[in-house]
Amino acid sequence: MEKRRWWMTAIHRTRTSLTMERQLSELFCEPSGEFKKFTRMSLEDFENLLNKVSPMIAKQDTQLRKAIPPRVRLAITLRFLASGDSFESLHYLFKISPQLISKIVPEVCLALNEVLKEEIKIPSRAEEWLNIEKGFASNFPRAIGAIDGKHIVLQCPDHSGSEYFNYKKTFSIVLLAVVDSNYKFIFADVGCQGRISDGGVFTNSAFWQKNMLESFKHTHTTSPPWIRRRCPICLRW
Repeated sequence: MEKRRWWMTAIHRTRTSLTMERQLSELFCEPSGEFKKFTRMSLEDFENLLNKVSPMIAKQDTQLRKAIPPRVRLAITLRFLASGDSFESLHYLFKISPQLISKIVPEVCLALNEVLKEEIKIPSRAEEWLNIEKGFASNFPRAIGAIDGKHIVLQCPDHSGSEYFNYKKTFSIVLLAVVDSNYKFIFADVGCQGRISDGGVFTNSAFWQKNMLESFKHTHTTSPPWIRRRCPICLRW
């Protein structure tokens, strides 16, 4: 095995828990809203999320070096998710090696998934669907959700041919989500191949295959007064 040339590069030697916390504190105190642009969430939401995931992502200090604080670990992950920056780019921003960032991001994502999995719930009762419909009623009568998808760019998987090649001429998987009138997610599905059409992504999702609208299907709802006949429910795309 080739011997490492450096234990730590020069730009990392001045890194301490204090300097990393100070970098974030400047963003916290900035009144112009730069922190929200940086992480795509408010400071209050960040602190709430940090309280939930800290026990799961905190590491112990060793004799060799100090551990990266949970606050910084979360900030790195949120910045990666918000911007799509490469680990190399984040390395210069946070003074943390790309190799360590490549471990931090998956660990924090798993922790986020664990603490937030109960936040995204598809309605299981007709009354819950009716409450969502009421939220859309003034602008989109009979709508029970807004649905959209996003292509998540990735490197072409080995031996996959054009399976993940999309109309934007990149390789991707598709994130499909449904929200209510308050922008709250009620369903999310990720993993469908980028070449699949919007309709194909929807019919391949658990939302369609598990017939999650079954609890709403036979519920009587009132159509708008200007419509004489009963109209079907819909998802706004």
